[in-house]
Amino acid sequence: MTRNFRTAIAAATALALVPMLAAAQISPGTQLVGTMDQTLSSKDAQVGQPFTVSNVHSLDYKVSGATIYGHVAAVQPAGQGTPGRIELDFDKVNTRSGNVYRIVGYTTNVQVVTKANTGKEAAAAAGGALLGSLITHRWLGTIAGAAGGYMLAKNNRANVEIPASSVVSVRVQQSRRQTGHY
Repeated sequence: MTRNFRTAIAAATALALVPMLAAAQISPGTQLVGTMDQTLSSKDAQVGQPFTVSNVHSLDYKVSGATIYGHVAAVQPAGQGTPGRIELDFDKVNTRSGNVYRIVGYTTNVQVVTKANTGKEAAAAAGGALLGSLITHRWLGTIAGAAGGYMLAKNNRANVEIPASSVVSVRVQQSRRQTGHY
């Protein structure tokens, strides 16, 4: 085989694969991975708030360079005895080739940041100790106040945050290719 003939075969093979990559389907069971474009926090996120995940690819890279559009489905700010929580819904995927898929999926992995309560617990224990000491004028009151303040702060849960640039993994449950551009 001549070198020109091998080069021609390699070029023809590469060109034959381009339409297959452009026509890659997003079907149920597909795992998509990308990066969150904005920060979402249980402290101030709102139900219905839109978000995007960019640089999305499938695990087999048949889909790459896509964008997922979604919205906040539920949010629970942290409080006394209540942990912060954010639920995400995924609505559509725009592929690099221009295809649009309406999807239903769920998060399989997301990088979430929860702030530590250590400082709040220490301050509450100190405040409780001071209050217990002032009320009882005894060391037992100081200990009881410190324990009470600590327990109160320990039960005060922290908000969660999904920072921009966090890796998000989505498992597609349903997908339907749309005609036209949305």
